[in-house]
Amino acid sequence: MIEAGEEAGFHNHQDSRTRQSRLKSGRSNEIGGLHRPPNQPSEMIIPVQGNSRCANEAAQSLGSNPPACPECGSPRLYKDGLRYTGQGPVQRWLCRSCGFRFSEKRPRAPSEPLQKSSDWHFNMPNALLRDCQVCDLLAEESKNLAIVETRNEKAAGATSTSPVSTQILDYAWQMKKQGLAESTIKLRVYRLKHLVREGANLMDPDSVLTVLATNNWSESNKQIFIVAYQSFATTHNFQWKKPKTRVERKIPFIPSEELVDQLIAGCGKKMATFLQTLKDTAARTAEATKIKWSEIDEKQCTIRINNPVKGSNARIVKVSPKTIAMINNLPRTTEFVFNSTPQNMRNNFDKQRRRLIRTLQNPKLRDIHPHTLRHWKATMEYHRTKNIKFVQNILGHKKLENTDVYTHLIDFESDEWHAAHARNLEEENKLIEAGFEYVRYSEKDEVAIYRKRK
Repeated sequence: MIEAGEEAGFHNHQDSRTRQSRLKSGRSNEIGGLHRPPNQPSEMIIPVQGNSRCANEAAQSLGSNPPACPECGSPRLYKDGLRYTGQGPVQRWLCRSCGFRFSEKRPRAPSEPLQKSSDWHFNMPNALLRDCQVCDLLAEESKNLAIVETRNEKAAGATSTSPVSTQILDYAWQMKKQGLAESTIKLRVYRLKHLVREGANLMDPDSVLTVLATNNWSESNKQIFIVAYQSFATTHNFQWKKPKTRVERKIPFIPSEELVDQLIAGCGKKMATFLQTLKDTAARTAEATKIKWSEIDEKQCTIRINNPVKGSNARIVKVSPKTIAMINNLPRTTEFVFNSTPQNMRNNFDKQRRRLIRTLQNPKLRDIHPHTLRHWKATMEYHRTKNIKFVQNILGHKKLENTDVYTHLIDFESDEWHAAHARNLEEENKLIEAGFEYVRYSEKDEVAIYRKRK
């Protein structure tokens, strides 16, 4: 005889099977600690005498027409909290037989069929909580085993690689053997795959020309596709006539120094140091992330850029003592100062810039990128020295035509200047060291006039 409340705990598998066999054979009229006489229907449950308080609560909660599990039809239920709806709270139930959770909105009619029958039991050993972690591990191992088997089948059987993928892979390997940079190879392979997705046949130049003509791409973007396919055609030894493109060089945005300093001051410690380094050295993001601690000269306040990109020259750039102090304040965990990849630094910069735009309510910060500081440095150095060769050495350009764009970016005619004069060589040296530039020599006063932008 099972007393009321015994079913609140979990039983072992053997007791569950014994109880189920008794229920099926009709030798027991006990359901979950509640006694049902043989002449009563299954919906009517009378508590066993002995624990009247629990029995009265169970009868009151079930009511005159208690719900049944829509999954297995069992009336053995737990209350499982309330579900709040627009029409008011609805009681949730948990089936003790199959573990199904549901909310009863209306009584189930006797003629209404169940959703489906299930012989799964809530008290079975495989349903115990202690086995859940083991089941997850076994499921994970089974999934990994299936992946390994799938890979083995692909390796043992015929390859499913398409001819287009083989052609692009062969092209990438040829570029690798020619010594092209990994970033250049990835960019060209991405463009070739994009052409294939647009319906082009890489071995048919006419189909590539059709894709280039029908897509509404910008001229500069189209030029990148043309360069990638021209390299592909050269590798596979066939000729094609390149379409004409008119790419006009855009003038970059040059922010004010006040706006740049505002951006640097609002960033974190590492990002602020990185941006200050870009501001003083005019280095690219990929070049700055490769700066090593051994390449920083604290006494001379210089930084050696020995890992240039895009075919630039290695160079030594003089920086301010402020930049050296900020760099020395960083932890020395590796041989590299910033110990990060260019893409990670760009992503981190984008997050901090968005935060500053919301905090400072300054949308102009959205126009500043890490490469903008390179344009800013080149423009300021040219207007300070008027020496295009000096600016070329700072930027590391091999061709002077790449530096000419910075000669007419900003008109400083309306700016204010500090004026100073020198009567002897010693005074002239001090003014030049302070950043003053020579204007003219006054014969009347016998002094050299210098100026410096405020």
